[in-house]
Amino acid sequence: MNFDLIKEVVGLVQQFIEQNEDELLYSNDIQGFKEWINASSKSYSEEKNPDWVGKELGRSSESIINTLLIRMGRYAKTYSRSIGSSFFASQDDFIYLINLKTMGAMTKMELIRNNVSEKSSGMLIINRLISNGWAEQTISQKDKRMKHIQITEKGISVLEEHMDEIRKASRVVVGNLNHSEQMLLIAILSKLDEFHDSFYHMNVETGNLLDMVYKRLN
Repeated sequence: MNFDLIKEVVGLVQQFIEQNEDELLYSNDIQGFKEWINASSKSYSEEKNPDWVGKELGRSSESIINTLLIRMGRYAKTYSRSIGSSFFASQDDFIYLINLKTMGAMTKMELIRNNVSEKSSGMLIINRLISNGWAEQTISQKDKRMKHIQITEKGISVLEEHMDEIRKASRVVVGNLNHSEQMLLIAILSKLDEFHDSFYHMNVETGNLLDMVYKRLN
């Protein structure tokens, strides 16, 4: 008996159930499962060679990917403006707080790097969090010369108060992607993030950094 095949089929059934619970596009029976499989196969074949604006005029896949990533960032920023508008000055405020809550105390530069921010703007965000009483600076227990930033009880309270709105914005940004498409997107974006993270914070001029990364690709 091919147990690997059975595991794959069970995995597909679980995927179908989870996705269909959210979207309710198919009946919860074998016929609905078959329709879902056919639709997924069709979607995959279409995505292998998608169309995009300017493709017939020679616009490259790299160009449209850059444009779409920028557009997605702007969509996300627009939706986030409605989150605690009377509390948060920008989406960076609650993103920094989420980082501190989930990852624990860290130095200012570690927090700024984790959020891929410029040092100047990152420092403004941290100072704002401290000023609002949502974060505080403490002396490291391991090294008295080092100072850490950590979230306060007030910061946790403010974050929890608006967490439903934050989750709603995250859900909206994902839009109409189904579960398998979300998992694929996570894998692709994680691969890109891992590649760029090793270069992004190097202390070199922007032009030199661009050339360095470009040479690594060739």
